[in-house]
Amino acid sequence: MFGKRLELFRAFGFPIRVDLSWIVVAVLVTWSLADGFFPGFYQDLPIPTYWWMAAAGTLGLFTSIVLHELSHALVAQRFGLRIRGITLFIFGGVAEMETEPPDPISEFVVALAGPLASIIIAGSCFVLYLSGSMASWPIPVVGVLYFLAMINGLLVVFNLLPAFPLDGGRVLRSALWQWRGDLSWATRLTSSIGSAFGFALIALGVLRLVQGSVIGGLWWVLIGLFLRNAAKLSYQGVVTHRLLAAQPVSRFVDPSPITVSRALPLSDLVEHYIYRHRHDMFPVVDADRLLGMVSTARVKQVPREEWSRQSVNTILEPATAANTVGPRTSALDAMRQMTRTSTPTLMVAEAGRLLGTVSLPDIAKYLELRADLEGETP
Repeated sequence: MFGKRLELFRAFGFPIRVDLSWIVVAVLVTWSLADGFFPGFYQDLPIPTYWWMAAAGTLGLFTSIVLHELSHALVAQRFGLRIRGITLFIFGGVAEMETEPPDPISEFVVALAGPLASIIIAGSCFVLYLSGSMASWPIPVVGVLYFLAMINGLLVVFNLLPAFPLDGGRVLRSALWQWRGDLSWATRLTSSIGSAFGFALIALGVLRLVQGSVIGGLWWVLIGLFLRNAAKLSYQGVVTHRLLAAQPVSRFVDPSPITVSRALPLSDLVEHYIYRHRHDMFPVVDADRLLGMVSTARVKQVPREEWSRQSVNTILEPATAANTVGPRTSALDAMRQMTRTSTPTLMVAEAGRLLGTVSLPDIAKYLELRADLEGETP
């Protein structure tokens, strides 16, 4: 879903990141507010004032979305769900949960937490707007408050539409899940609704394009495409969870991985192992005992002229919980570990002995074949 991301700060322990696409949104929103919205509501103000109001409105929108997603994250954390962080992107924001909620009640509560925060923000801004208007506060101040009240109200309405993965779609999924006791079925149905809603937005965008509204039409088309893709990926995520949670890592192990000794010179490692086998990681063993691993990332930290004088032992990374799993670990947990540590291959060991390796491509190939043969994905 995301491209390049930049971490801005941390709040309540959660990293707050911004996808670079958000820069496009910030520019467009600021320009639209300064050139259209505020001049339309508040005429005859100096042009710099409109731009200051627009900048404040954009910052307020940014803050509102962060608070919305923080509400999701904090409530999810109370239910024991691990949150990787919060990312703002071109169409809004998302609190990145590592797992699905464990039951319908937690899904329902987590889903409503965000809209509730937006309702509070909208209500607070509207009360301040009314108070400021009656107290004759400066027009730029009341203007920004009015915009924030309005935009948060619109966020509530949009997010509560029963189209997965919007918050309203998650509320509907929780109800269907509670009714039938089948998360996959509930996700498939609500994802279909989300996909249909995305198609409707695309149709609306095309209609606006035909009517001559190029910017507005393209915007609706892009949102519709995003929702259709997000709905499909959400269902695939649930299918992946169900399939991999029941499979032990041992099913995906390569039992004959290429290993190296700790005494191997780095020059030989590069020439005879990395270049020949084109792997970026090799387990390091001594007889039957697993010592750890050596990676191309660590090799690059050693100056080229030192490769012939240093051995694997100098850059050995010990076997730890970050790069090693047991054979009975679920494939789902292994995949999450790979994603969390950005490590595409893990060592599989037991009682200090290397049993093999497991890689993300191997697991992905299993899912691809399962989808092709049994239609496990939409």
